[in-house]
Amino acid sequence: MSVVAHEPAWMSIAVTEQGVRRFGPGESNPRIVEYNGHTNLVGYDDKISWCSSFINWCFGNAGIRGTGSALARSWLEWGQALDQPVYGCVVVLTRDDPGGWKGHVGFYLRHDAESVYLFGGNQLEEVRELAYPLDSVLGYRWPESPR
Repeated sequence: MSVVAHEPAWMSIAVTEQGVRRFGPGESNPRIVEYNGHTNLVGYDDKISWCSSFINWCFGNAGIRGTGSALARSWLEWGQALDQPVYGCVVVLTRDDPGGWKGHVGFYLRHDAESVYLFGGNQLEEVRELAYPLDSVLGYRWPESPR
């Protein structure tokens, strides 16, 4: 599989959303409601976990079909698996119990010996970069090649 050397279209879309954040009690950010509209969370406010909604929204706006699911781990069955991460690939993380259903998903930026740095939604309640433990990575995914 060959991964393109230039910035993936979905990353250009994602970074323009930096700083979009969850509103306080009694309010809901309409942009996050829009993200949720790309998953099975249509109509939900910004108080629900929305990391997968953000990834689905970015891909949808780049003309690529996402999972349509609000579950972060749904991305483990999407696209094609990568042995090594590349800029902009989808990274699926475990949360709480590695064998459970909970997770987190974001776009890969880089990693070091201890952390993987993701750009994504619902990271400290906003769209931003954040570091996660490298050992929480469940998989790296890339969109299917056009046929």
